[in-house]
Amino acid sequence: SCSYQRFANCYRCFYKLQPEMTRSIYDQFISQLQSSIKEEIQEVKDEGNLEVLFNSLDKIVEEAKNREEPAWRPSGIPEEDVRSAMVPYLLKHRSYLRKVLKEKEEENRKVAESVLAGRDRIAELQQLIQARKHAWQ
Repeated sequence: SCSYQRFANCYRCFYKLQPEMTRSIYDQFISQLQSSIKEEIQEVKDEGNLEVLFNSLDKIVEEAKNREEPAWRPSGIPEEDVRSAMVPYLLKHRSYLRKVLKEKEEENRKVAESVLAGRDRIAELQQLIQARKHAWQ
C-alpha cells in the first residue's frame, strides 16, 4: 500500500521533473515512518509493561503444551458454563467449611467441658466454704 509507484503517482509532476529526488524523498519518508512506528510501539510496550506480560503469556503457553486434557471452552449456554466453573469451587469451599466447622465444634466441646469442670470446682468450693463457715460458727 505504500509502494514507491503509488508515492510517485501522488507526486507525478515532481517525479517527472526529478525522479532521483522523488526516490530520495520516498526513502527518507519510509525510514522516518518506520522509526516513528518503532518508537510508538516501544512506548506502548514500556507504558503497559507488555514485555513482562508477553513473557508471562509465553510461559503459560509452554505450560499448556504439557497438558493432556483439552482446554476449557464455553458451551454457549451461560448457566452450564457458570455451573461447570462454580460447582467444583463451591464443593471445595463446602469441604473446607465442614472441616472448619468440625474444628470449631471440637474446640467448643473442649471449652464447654472446661466450663463445666470450672462450675463443678466452684460448687465444691462453695460447699467447702459453707462447711467451714458452719464449723467456725
